[in-house]
Amino acid sequence: MTLNLEPVQTRLSPTTSYEDAFADELEAIYGRGVHDLPGLVAALNETGVRPADGSDWTEQALTGELARLGAKEI
Repeated sequence: MTLNLEPVQTRLSPTTSYEDAFADELEAIYGRGVHDLPGLVAALNETGVRPADGSDWTEQALTGELARLGAKEI
């Protein structure tokens, strides 16, 4: 068995309060059985966690944020 570290496991700095809240909300939403992009967006819009600009979540905003947070740190 080979173990691979994901970028978040090798972070150079602690997570922010926003990142923690975002992850907690996503985990809760997945736990309710929501796994499709439109469902994730709708469920996130029912929470207090918002994109950086404070607007509602869109599919583009969510996929962009997931990509940003999953990007490798240098």
